Amino acid sequence: MAPRLQLEKAAWRWTETVPPEEVTQEHIEAAYRIGLEPCQRGVCRRNCRGNPNCLVGIGEHVWLGEIDENSFHNIDDPNSERRKKNAFVGLTNLGATCYVNTFLQMWFLNLELRQALYLCPSTCGEYVTGEGISKDRDYEPQTICEHLQYLFALLQNSNRRYIDPSGFVKALGLDTGQQQDAQEFSKLFMSLLEDTLSKQKNPDVRNIVQKQFCGEYAYVTVCNQCGRESKLVSKFYELELNIQGHKQLTDCITEFLKEEKLEGDNRYFCETCQSKQNATRKIRLLSLPCTLNLQLMRFVFDRQTGHKKKLNTYIGFSELLDMEPFMEQKDGVYIYELSAVLIHRGVSAYSGHYIAHVKDPQTGEWYKFNDEDIEKMEGKKLQLGIEEDLAEPSKSQTRKPKCGKGTHCSRNAYMLVYRLQTREKSLTAEVPILLYSRVTLKCHLLYHVLVEMYMFVSVHFFPGCPYEFVSLEWLQKWLDESAPPKPIDNTACLCSHGKLHPDKISIMKRISEYVADYFYRRYGGGPRLNVKALCKDCVVERCRILRLKNQLNEDYKTVTNLLKITVKGNDGFWVGKSSLRSWRQLALEQLNEQDDDADQSNGKMNGDAQNKGSLYAEQKCSLGFLHAGDLCISENERRVVSKEAWKKLKQYFPKAPEFPNSRECCSQCKILEREGEENEALHKMMACEQKTALQNLFQDKCRPCLGSWPQETDELYIVSQFFVEEWRKFVSRRPTRCSPVSSVGNSALLCPHGGLMFTFASMTKEDSKLIALIWPSEWEAIQKLFVVDHVIKIIRMQTSETSPESTLFDSEPKLCPECREGLLCQQQRDLREYTQATIYVHKVVDNKKVMKEAAPELNVSSSEAEEEREEVKPEGEQDPDFNQIMHAFSVAPFDQNLSIDGKILNDDTATLGALGVIPESVILLKADEPIADYAAMDDVMQGKEDLIITL
Repeated sequence: MAPRLQLEKAAWRWTETVPPEEVTQEHIEAAYRIGLEPCQRGVCRRNCRGNPNCLVGIGEHVWLGEIDENSFHNIDDPNSERRKKNAFVGLTNLGATCYVNTFLQMWFLNLELRQALYLCPSTCGEYVTGEGISKDRDYEPQTICEHLQYLFALLQNSNRRYIDPSGFVKALGLDTGQQQDAQEFSKLFMSLLEDTLSKQKNPDVRNIVQKQFCGEYAYVTVCNQCGRESKLVSKFYELELNIQGHKQLTDCITEFLKEEKLEGDNRYFCETCQSKQNATRKIRLLSLPCTLNLQLMRFVFDRQTGHKKKLNTYIGFSELLDMEPFMEQKDGVYIYELSAVLIHRGVSAYSGHYIAHVKDPQTGEWYKFNDEDIEKMEGKKLQLGIEEDLAEPSKSQTRKPKCGKGTHCSRNAYMLVYRLQTREKSLTAEVPILLYSRVTLKCHLLYHVLVEMYMFVSVHFFPGCPYEFVSLEWLQKWLDESAPPKPIDNTACLCSHGKLHPDKISIMKRISEYVADYFYRRYGGGPRLNVKALCKDCVVERCRILRLKNQLNEDYKTVTNLLKITVKGNDGFWVGKSSLRSWRQLALEQLNEQDDDADQSNGKMNGDAQNKGSLYAEQKCSLGFLHAGDLCISENERRVVSKEAWKKLKQYFPKAPEFPNSRECCSQCKILEREGEENEALHKMMACEQKTALQNLFQDKCRPCLGSWPQETDELYIVSQFFVEEWRKFVSRRPTRCSPVSSVGNSALLCPHGGLMFTFASMTKEDSKLIALIWPSEWEAIQKLFVVDHVIKIIRMQTSETSPESTLFDSEPKLCPECREGLLCQQQRDLREYTQATIYVHKVVDNKKVMKEAAPELNVSSSEAEEEREEVKPEGEQDPDFNQIMHAFSVAPFDQNLSIDGKILNDDTATLGALGVIPESVILLKADEPIADYAAMDDVMQGKEDLIITL
């Protein structure tokens, strides 16, 4: 048995011998586990959830690890979570946030950026008084800059080995369970940071992003005819380098800057020539930033699969990079040294793990940042190491090239960061004094409070020492430095009496009244739970329930034997038969209910059928056993049990009403019984009369047909098919249970103007299921037996023996053309609005339809709302229509041309219904020839992929 269950069982063991009426304060304290021994640090390795006196393993080791081991003897591994001297602080991975952690560590070691952020004004000063003493509330960053500023201060001054960045991640609105594109995150965050800092007055703060990361290049186009040069200057924060087909970083940069010819359909419109001319285009680097970010494009689109893939190409790069050969102006200093390498470990482009190798700008030493773990490289050298052994295990694995001194090669590096070699290395970033006080003050406060808490535990809560209960979750958040704690909220731990629920003791901790006073004074909240909050009512009720559970099986055997005894005379009590058969299960369910439902469910026995735990499930007077608190006339659903059996049942259902055997039946039931017998006879008589008068209509024999008009009459009457079906149910199946059909409602066949909604032609085809044709003789009987709201008849006006098709018909009332047209339009709209319909796709080859055996049968929706609901799919599940079409015909989405009835389906924004695609439609697929040019491929993709995904 688990320790927590053992503690719970031990806390209530006294109920085996103590009845509910004899419960004392000693028993109540035992139920709340007040007397359990407190756990000792160094002995208990993790928190005992069932022991409210265990304050070990709730996060205190991070702070108590700073206390001198000689002054705190039971310290639990004091060095395990303590930050070592001259070591960096790690960041917790919140699920899939390793990519965020790598950028945060890289930006933290950019001293210029860190110092500028420290100069940024914050609301930290609002949390201290004029004397510099902190107010009784914790600092909470408000803006993105303040979150990053506070996080950098913790990375610089925290005493912990690692910290939690959840405050920063939450402020950005990131999903911690989903890994985002790391390169896209870097771009978006830098843009956000630049926009936020642009509002600062200090130019060193306002322009830090541009100074550190922003460079300029120009798109230069030269006309081959006149030589006119067109230049478009643009800013960049990183250079995106294609690595496919290259082995060295310099080759990638060369390709990025190479000249492109604009010819044929891609000719350039020259302003001087006023016509399209052949031209050349290239990129010229105008200026470079202090920090040069080089994005290696490892994640590319695979046209064969329609998804991204990772390129595991080895790329060589040196620790020193001379950018002068690539610059337009050669008169500057452009020597850069490597400062960071960001690594993606994993096979897939959609998953994996991110780490960072970053150089300490002050010591020149390299460190590997892997979330909480930080490893210092030996000898001040970059060592990519095992990262290169985790690439894709393909058959065509290439051997790692040999690297000379000062050079490296990697097939997992996706970003290289170079710093200008001429920058000052003596720069230091000092945390502002107010921010520093907020970071370090909490440790000192925790020291005093935690020591007092553990001193209180160490004396084992001696008699008379006042105590209170506080939520374990709140204590853990209080010990976590990532975010300030909120006010204490104990409402979730209260019982229905407004006191501490006994079952919630496993998520509560007992602390001294002194510490509780500090908490409530500083953070507020409530309600406060002291010794008066121990609920005697809940303990007494739990005692009763546990004792009943223990004796339930024995009582079941006793009741079973008592039910075999025949009750004589008027002795005994009425009990429902079906509930009596399952009374043990009902009682057990009731005993297992939560205490907060006990007041509402306790004692539900006779007469309360709607509540869980009720002994009787019957409700209706005609079938059940009660009516308005009295016995129903029928005895089929109830039986008499002896007094002894009833006494046993009352122990489990104490509030159940009693119905002695001598109790009179309900007078209303007697009246209803007589009325029911009369109605039953009346219904049978009506059914017999109607069935005889309309024998052919009942049997569906000799029915008239509009397609072959009967010669014996020139007029037929119409009623709705719904009336016929309901009438047949009444006369054939349940005349005693169903209400009789008393009227013919023909208004449903007419428009609001009183005109007929159907033509003669439609009544012989699609609308034939909505109407029933009636002979004139049958119509006379119907008018006598039922109330008819509207008379509808079809009249044959002219007959032609030689040409029956020329026969003319008229109707009363007349056809309403406007409403008929509206009905047809509505039917068409309904046909185009559907969900989960089947659509067929045929591939066209040389203008012939070809259907492969694996051709998809698509389940689609015509509405945008349905598409939105299906947009979110489980992880790993791809769009079914996209894959079915692509894999069945081996045609990528950007090569697909779809059409229906000669109409091209090229409107990305339209629904299927708007495009004329209805259920059972056949869509024709014609494939384009493959496109070799990647740029052209991207253009085609953007134009057609969305429609396929919509399908």
